[in-house]
Amino acid sequence: MGGRSLKRPAGIGFRAKFILVVGGAVLFDLLVSGGLALWNVQRLSRDATLEVGQGLEAASQEYIRTYADSTASQVSLLLRQVHSDVSTLAGVLQAQIDDPARNSDVGAAISRTSPGSVSLSYDPQGKWSQNAPGSVSVVSVWGYLLGQDRQPRQDVESDIRTSAVLDLVAPSLLQHGASKLQMYYIGSKERPIFRTAPYTDQAQTFDRLYPGHNEANFWDFFFPGLYESWQGWAKDMKTRPVADDITQTAPYTDAITGKLIVSFFHPLWTADRQDVAGTAGADITLDQLAQTVENVKVAQSGFGFLAMSDGNVVAINSTGEKTLGLRSASGASGTGVTGLERSLKGSSQPAIAKLALDREQGIQHLLLQQDGSEVPYIAIVKKLPATNLWVSGPVRQEAMLLGVVVPEREIDASLYAAQAKISEATNRIVLYQILAILMSLLIVTIAVFAASKRITSGISALAGAAKRIQMKDYSVRVAISSKDEVGEAGEAFNRMAEEISYHTENLEQLVEERTAQIEDAKEEISTLNAQLQRENRRLGTELAVAERIQLMVLPLHQELEDFQALEIAAYMRPAEEVGGDYYDVLKNGNRLKIGIGDVTGHGLESGVLMLMVQSVARALQEAGNTDAVEFLTNLNSALFKNIVRTKIDKHLTLAFLDYDGKEMILSGQHEEVIVVRANGEVERIDTMDLGIPIGLEADISAFIKTREIAFEKGDLILLHTDGVTEAENDAGELFGMDRLCCEAVRLRNLSAEKVVSEIVATLMLFIGSQKIYDDITLLAVRHR
Repeated sequence: MGGRSLKRPAGIGFRAKFILVVGGAVLFDLLVSGGLALWNVQRLSRDATLEVGQGLEAASQEYIRTYADSTASQVSLLLRQVHSDVSTLAGVLQAQIDDPARNSDVGAAISRTSPGSVSLSYDPQGKWSQNAPGSVSVVSVWGYLLGQDRQPRQDVESDIRTSAVLDLVAPSLLQHGASKLQMYYIGSKERPIFRTAPYTDQAQTFDRLYPGHNEANFWDFFFPGLYESWQGWAKDMKTRPVADDITQTAPYTDAITGKLIVSFFHPLWTADRQDVAGTAGADITLDQLAQTVENVKVAQSGFGFLAMSDGNVVAINSTGEKTLGLRSASGASGTGVTGLERSLKGSSQPAIAKLALDREQGIQHLLLQQDGSEVPYIAIVKKLPATNLWVSGPVRQEAMLLGVVVPEREIDASLYAAQAKISEATNRIVLYQILAILMSLLIVTIAVFAASKRITSGISALAGAAKRIQMKDYSVRVAISSKDEVGEAGEAFNRMAEEISYHTENLEQLVEERTAQIEDAKEEISTLNAQLQRENRRLGTELAVAERIQLMVLPLHQELEDFQALEIAAYMRPAEEVGGDYYDVLKNGNRLKIGIGDVTGHGLESGVLMLMVQSVARALQEAGNTDAVEFLTNLNSALFKNIVRTKIDKHLTLAFLDYDGKEMILSGQHEEVIVVRANGEVERIDTMDLGIPIGLEADISAFIKTREIAFEKGDLILLHTDGVTEAENDAGELFGMDRLCCEAVRLRNLSAEKVVSEIVATLMLFIGSQKIYDDITLLAVRHR
C-alpha cells in the first residue's frame, strides 16, 4: 500500500498580518478621528460663536453699567464739592451769629479796612440802597428795610456788618473747589438783605426783570415756601426730607447772567437754634453739570442725560434730545425765577414716555421710532444720592437720575464681526483638516509597508524579553539593532529592566531611609509646634498683664463716691484687650480734676501711652499744679519727650474739668462736652478752640485756653470718647451726638450711675451684633 505525504497549509505571514491589522486599524482610526475632528470643529465653531456672543453682550452691558456708575460719581462729586463750599461759608456766617462779640469786632474791622463793603447809597428811582462798585461784594437793601431817613434800620445795619465777612471768605471759595457762578448771603425774612460776591449791578437787574419785587418780601416773592420749610426744621430736624441742611433748587434762569443755574442754600440759625437767621448760598451754572453728562460717548452715538426724579431733563446733548423726542420749553414759574421744562414724560417716543424712573431697573431694552422704523436701543438709569429740593412750596426729597442710552446695533457690531471671523476661521480649519487627513493616509500606507519587517522583528525580540522578565529573570537585555523607534523602545526596555533589578535588590534599604526621613520631619514639626504654643502663651500673658495694669490705674468705685457735692460714674470698654481711651478723677484737697482722652488707634502701644498720661497727670496733680493751662502744657512736654524716646507714632485728644466747689473750668481739645441743665436744657460745648492734640508739638502753651462752665444743683455733665458717637449698627448708621443728647435729657433726673448704665445699655442695644471697632468711654458728673 503506497503512502501519501501531507503538507501544512501555508499560513499568512506575520508581516502580512501586521500590514492588514495595523495598517487597517491606522487607516480606520485616521478616518474616524478625521471625521470626529471635522465634526468637533463645526461644533466648537457653533459653541464659540454662542460663547463669544454672550460674552461680548455681557461685557458691553457691564461697560455701559460701569460708564454710567463712573459718570454718576463725577456728577455726585461736583455736587458734593458745591455742598462743601456752601457749608464752609455757612459755618463762617453761623459763627458770626453765634458769637455777637466777635461779630461786632469783625464788622468793625471790615468797616475800617473796607468801608465800601458797608457804606450804602440810596437810589431814589429804585427806592433801595446799595454799596458802590469796587467792593468785593454787592449788598442790596430793599426799600421796606429803610427808615424814614432812607438809611437802613438799626437791626438791618447789624446784618450788613455781619454779612461783610463774606468779603473775606467768598473770593477763596470762588477760586478753589467746584466752579461757582457766585456766592451770597440772604438775611432772615424780617431783614432779607442780599449780599453777593463778586460785585454785580444786583438791584438794578432785579428792577428790570422782576417789577414789584421791592414792595414784596424777598422770600415770598422769589422762593415761596422755602423759608417756612426751614422754620419747620428748626423746630424738629427730623422733618428734613434728607438728613442734611443743604437745599437746592430746580434749574432756573439766572436774572443777572441769563444762564441756567442751580442754587444751593444752607440755612443759618439763630443763636438759640429756634428760628432761621438767613442763608448762605452759591449758584453753579447748568453748564458744569451738563458738560459732564454731555461728554458721555458710548460706542459711536451713545449719549447720557441728567434728569430730575419727575422726568425733567436738565442736561443732554442735541443728538440725545432729538433721539429721545424731547420738547424744550422755558416759562415763568410764578416765583420770580424762570425754570426749564424738558420732560421725559412728554417725549414723542412712547417708550421714553413710559420709561421707569421710580426705581433702578438695570439694563432696559427700548424700541425708538427713527425714520419710520423701530430701532432697538439699550438704556440704563442710575439714581444719584438724595438731596433736599425746593421747586415751589415746601422742600421735598429729590434723587436726580443719570441715564445712558446706546443703539443696540453699535453694541452688537463687534459681535457680528467676531461671528464672521469665527465662521471664516472654521471653514479654513475644515479645509486644512481634510488635506491633513488625506496626507496622513498616504504617509501611513507607505510607512506601514516600508517598516513592517523591522518593526515586527524588534517587537518579537521585545516580546521574548518581556516573557523572561515575567519569569523574574531581571538580567535579560534586548539587543539594539536600529536607531529608530523600535531601537528607542529596546533602550527604554533595557533601562526599565535595570531599574527593576536595582529597586528589587535595594527596596528594603530605600524603605528604611524614607522611614527615617519621615520620623526626622515629624520630630522637627513637633518642635516647631511647641515653640509656637509657648510664643502664643507668652504674648497672651503680656497682653493680659497690660490689660490688668490698665484697669488697675482706673479710679476705684469708692474714689468716685468720695465727693459730697458731686456724683461721678464712669464706664470704659476697650475694642481690644488693651484700649487707648483715658479717663481719671484726681483729688488734691478741695480741688478735683476730671480728665478724659482718646489715643489714636488702640492696642498695646495706645495702652502704654494712656498709662503715661495717667502717671504724668497724677504726678502733676500731687505736685499742686492748679493752673489749667500750665497743667496741660507740662503734661504735653513730658509726654512729647517720652513719645520721641519710645518712637510711638501716637498722639491723643485730652480735656480736663477743674472743680473747686464753686467754679467748673474746662481746658484742652477733645469731643464736645454735653451739659444738661436741671430744667432739661442742653448745652453742647465745642472744645476745638481750647487746645490741640497732645504729643504733636513740644510746646503747646500758645494753643491752650480755658472756659468756665456754669454748674448748679441738678445739672449733669457728660464726657465721652468718639467710640460712643461713632458706634455703628448693622445698617451702618452712627449712634451720633443727637441720640446721645436725647438720652442724657431723658435720664437727667437719675443718679450718675444710672445715667451711665442706661446710656451704655441703649448704646449696646443700638450696636447689636455689629463689631465694636473703637474703645468706648463715658463719664457722668451730676451736681447733687
